[in-house]
Amino acid sequence: MIEVRNVTKYYGQVCALDQVSFEVKQGEIVGLLGPNGSGKTTLMRILTGYFPPTEGKVLVAGLDVETSSLEVRRRLGYLPENVVLYPEMTVRAFLRFCVRVKADTATRRQAQVERVLHECALEHMAHRRLGTLSKGYRQRVGLAQALLCDPEVLILDEPSVGLDPNQVIEMRELIKGLAGKTTVLLSTHILFEVGLTCQRVVIINKGKIIAEDTPEGLNARVQGATQAFVRIDGPRTEVSHALRSLPGVQEVTVTESGEEEQEGLTFIVIASDRTITRTIAQVVVNRGWHLYELRPIIMGLEELFVRLTKEQQKEAA
Repeated sequence: MIEVRNVTKYYGQVCALDQVSFEVKQGEIVGLLGPNGSGKTTLMRILTGYFPPTEGKVLVAGLDVETSSLEVRRRLGYLPENVVLYPEMTVRAFLRFCVRVKADTATRRQAQVERVLHECALEHMAHRRLGTLSKGYRQRVGLAQALLCDPEVLILDEPSVGLDPNQVIEMRELIKGLAGKTTVLLSTHILFEVGLTCQRVVIINKGKIIAEDTPEGLNARVQGATQAFVRIDGPRTEVSHALRSLPGVQEVTVTESGEEEQEGLTFIVIASDRTITRTIAQVVVNRGWHLYELRPIIMGLEELFVRLTKEQQKEAA
């Protein structure tokens, strides 16, 4: 649905993007992750037709953003990092103004406005002037206009900026609910949000893509191994031996559960095989033991990003 092919962008002599390439499939939620100044906003503006790349090509829904700019804009919704609103207009009037660009009938326009007011929890603010709204509500209005007319592609640049913790959770759930229906590219420098919202992550640093994978895959790439937490009710010696004998297992550590009333033994299993959790589950079931808990241990994305950028610096040296 989104194809970025060898995109380079210069501002004078400064290279903001350097041969950037990646794809976002239909219905997928992908996080574009990077620190401030990494090139995220520049890439977003190219994707939305705000300005062209110096080199390379971008396709949205199979259309070239440069040669079919108007048609591309009809198919996508865009929430910029800094939402620009008309302070004297009410929320509903602003959304009615925006929907006229996309909807062709008055009935459809009204239905779309009411839908996004409901989805973004703005119904009780519909009569308020935009200039009187808090930063969080202004951000919600920006998202509401992006969702008008059910865009095929949704591009969100720092969508949780200025939101309080409850609003961040609501925004996260709203975005996750779009999976499978709308293609979403989400730009952020908040690493925690990507792990909770996105199915895949593209990490950009200093204008270059340094990694692209699922959060779990990136974790395994950096660690060189997959870690799993498992809690089993069975004979300690037999369970330990069974776990250590599994293919690809490098280390098995018995841990304290931390809760006196919690049943079973807890282990940390480190293995080179990403499917180790499935293998552990099969062994436990076959042996007739009770499996209380089994989950992968994911490295925090903060640590992940630091390690990946260090890798990039070593390669450049």
